[in-house]
Amino acid sequence: MRTYTIREWESLPYGEGEGQIPEPLAARLAEVARSSPLAGSGGQGVLEEHRKHIRARGVVGVIAAPQGALEILPKIDVDEADPTARDAVIRKRLIHMLAVALDLRIDLGRMTELDWQRDTLLEILIRVFVEKLTEAVRRGMPRQYRRDEDDLPALRGALDVTRQFTRHAVNPSRLACRFDELSGDIALNRILKATIGHLSRVSRSAANVQKLRELGFVYADITDVPPAALRWDEVILDRTNRSWAELLDMARLFLFGRYQTTSAGAGQGTALLFEMNALFEEYVGRLIARRLRGTEFSVHLQGGRLFCLTSEPDGRGLFQTKPDIIIRRGREVVHIIDTKWKRIAARVDDRKHGVSQSDVYQMMAYGHLYGTARLTLLYPRHQGLDGSPVVLARNRITGRDTVLETACVGIGSVAVLMAELDELFRVDARQPDRMMPRLGASR
Repeated sequence: MRTYTIREWESLPYGEGEGQIPEPLAARLAEVARSSPLAGSGGQGVLEEHRKHIRARGVVGVIAAPQGALEILPKIDVDEADPTARDAVIRKRLIHMLAVALDLRIDLGRMTELDWQRDTLLEILIRVFVEKLTEAVRRGMPRQYRRDEDDLPALRGALDVTRQFTRHAVNPSRLACRFDELSGDIALNRILKATIGHLSRVSRSAANVQKLRELGFVYADITDVPPAALRWDEVILDRTNRSWAELLDMARLFLFGRYQTTSAGAGQGTALLFEMNALFEEYVGRLIARRLRGTEFSVHLQGGRLFCLTSEPDGRGLFQTKPDIIIRRGREVVHIIDTKWKRIAARVDDRKHGVSQSDVYQMMAYGHLYGTARLTLLYPRHQGLDGSPVVLARNRITGRDTVLETACVGIGSVAVLMAELDELFRVDARQPDRMMPRLGASR
């Protein structure tokens, strides 16, 4: 099975040559993509089908069919000139973003440079999962006591008097027992077994398939449950199995996930997809929360939820708002940040930097509703912005003491990103451990 790799918003022409994809395979992959909720009502939100090519949109991940697969990587600028090395670096950065956004501890040091170049995003994530699960089962599978009933020759637990005298009144050699039994056939293990089975059908890596087969033997006595029938609500995480929480999150990632969907049409295709707008928002928001931890400020992602309008006469709210990142000092909103996974304009003669009018209106509404004096539209940095400051423009909203900033941050490494996030805040010289919102003069 051949894998094709492109970046978001790039096109792949039909054909049999190098840098081309056979049209029947492209049609099949587009069909799988349309089954994803991320495809939208028109079915073109992941892949656009054109007469001579297919085009990726702002969704990244892997779409696979029996005949081949398409890997879509984010449009991140890197220094590597060689396409294979470039894709390897982008995979590393994307997986780091997923690890932060989904709170996963992924040891990237275990991967060799060949792994990053040879394997797709999906195969790398599968490898991380199987290695973590293998280590966990070596320490022992989680088990729980569950209530059971059986007719036994000797008493075990408590006697079920009603059943004893209705079923065994004439055969006292059998005792109707009720007892608690320590069992591994629990919801958590059923979810992990379903994930193993799903990944075994999806993976095309011989090494991953072998490890998944070995794990399948370990879970042979666990009940098979279809993914749609899994009881996530019955999973109990306590001090005895808290270490399995991360594996549970990865299972949810593969089976259902918040940012992606895994879909299959009659077993003929599957997709692991992530919307970059949502991923960038969660990634930056969590790093800001990490940076302000221990200060007087609190960070809230997708919080607020105030309404723009109140209907008359019933007083019901209309047009609810959900700012990406709200920073509060106590109950006071001191800063609202809205992330945009777009390439901001780098032209020095463009005073608006390509910011859309609708985004400005949205931020003005946030400033009015939440009573904050600082608003920031935050974009990813690209090569055209190399050497520019984090805050590209700072403008005051007409008639109000509210500043709207246009800013950008690089996502090349955590160190670079954290340093640039620090530029969005200034340290109070008298109390250097307290991060303070920076309000500069208007431009």
